[in-house]
Amino acid sequence: MNSFELNKILGALLGVVFVIFSVSILSDAIFHAPAPETPGYAIAVADDGADGGDASEEAGPEPIGPLLASADASKGEAIFKRCQACHTMEDGGANKVGPNLWEIVDRPIAGHEGFSYSAAMKEFSEGGSKLWTYDNLDHFLTSPKGFVSGTAMAFAGLKKIEDRANLIAFLREHAATPVALPAAEAAAPAEEAPAEGAPAEGAPADAAPAETAPAGEAPAGEAPATEGATSGG
Repeated sequence: MNSFELNKILGALLGVVFVIFSVSILSDAIFHAPAPETPGYAIAVADDGADGGDASEEAGPEPIGPLLASADASKGEAIFKRCQACHTMEDGGANKVGPNLWEIVDRPIAGHEGFSYSAAMKEFSEGGSKLWTYDNLDHFLTSPKGFVSGTAMAFAGLKKIEDRANLIAFLREHAATPVALPAAEAAAPAEEAPAEGAPAEGAPADAAPAETAPAGEAPAGEAPATEGATSGG
């Protein structure tokens, strides 16, 4: 290979290197990105409020009472099929893995005769002073282990309040005398009485007070009349 061919090859290589460096310098000038003041990536965190609490948690669980009046016991019967392996419902029914549930509403907790309750349930019952009220049944059916820590009941619970209301309605029916449903809350407070001096309902709002004749100017034998007044005798 003569020197002329070698010079061509070296010139070509130098030309390629020149083009690459030129493109690199030009791209840096066009797409220049300044370095951040603080290395790393900023992660935005949603603000949950000053106290960090959740509004739904502050409000607490929805009460079961208002739903019981419209609950469907037939749907509750379908839900109870999940419990039949462990419980009976009829009067005088045998205990299984769990106690018989006849007249369970308002029955003392851990108070069914002949059933061996767990130590956790006995402790929770406070010697039978606590009852299976509608609210206690609702809390227990929501999460048995969450309501009575250490209970032997393996049921995971019912997350939907409608399902719990229907099941409680079914349990309520299995009693000689079903326990009364919780009293409905008052729909709205009574209206305030009209302020003193305000016109009575039905009276014209712009009715003017009757004029009173000065003493001594009233016609003889005729008493001044007052609009809307009733006779006292």
